[in-house]
Amino acid sequence: MLIELNEDKLQELVNANEKVVVQFSASWCGNCRIMKPKFKKLASEKENITFVLVDAENSPESRKLANVSNLPTFATFVNGALVNQSQTNKAEVLTELVNEIA
Repeated sequence: MLIELNEDKLQELVNANEKVVVQFSASWCGNCRIMKPKFKKLASEKENITFVLVDAENSPESRKLANVSNLPTFATFVNGALVNQSQTNKAEVLTELVNEIA
């Protein structure tokens, strides 16, 4: 499942789903745009994980959940808790993050 978050309510989503992978990005971020299709492809392959796209510029509270300082940042959550996060533009790193909780 893929959700594009339009409100700063990531905490609610993380609490409501067992496994969550988040891409924090921004419209001006070139690497974010490059990674988005790879993120969507993984979302279509992993049915037991909720994938969430978050506009980091419009979601300051959501950013705090994963200590986001650079974009794109990917974060994994299990049972409401942050498991791991990485600032990367490499598909292999994103895949490894997802596989840690799959």
